[in-house]
Amino acid sequence: MEGKERREKLLNILNAVNMPIQGSELAKQLGVSRQVIVQDIALLRAVNKNILSTTKGYILYCQEPKKVNRCFYVKHTTEQIEDELGSIVDQGGKILDVIVSHEIYGTIEADLIINTKQDVIDFVTKVNQKQTVPLKELTGGNHYHTVEADDESILDSIETVLRDKGYLIDSK
Repeated sequence: MEGKERREKLLNILNAVNMPIQGSELAKQLGVSRQVIVQDIALLRAVNKNILSTTKGYILYCQEPKKVNRCFYVKHTTEQIEDELGSIVDQGGKILDVIVSHEIYGTIEADLIINTKQDVIDFVTKVNQKQTVPLKELTGGNHYHTVEADDESILDSIETVLRDKGYLIDSK
């Protein structure tokens, strides 16, 4: 199969699912190596296909125009990650990413795509199992989350909850 045809099939697979799919699974379906999938994803991104790499795999992200988003500047302990993320999804938010602004490395951003309480649990479990250090540790706990919601009132509720719990940093 030619590269162009394979990338079209790859897009069709990603279009047909509404959850992330692992690169190894895509490779199996298309009869190529995982590295070929990584290269194809890079080529598709270069032509403005919005494919996100998450801890659960690749997903084609199509933000619905009616959605709104806001960036929250927060700080908390590692033990509070589950509560922070859970508080956001409990209010109806979708956590798109985590961003840190490091004095040496600059801006570092990672896609999260956390929609549900189960996504929160899965993320925290993976962080603990892999014994990894969350990005927020690079900046003393300070980090940003871009959160998507159906309307501004949901984002306002999220902001209130984060403030009440002491996680929100006022950027004034």
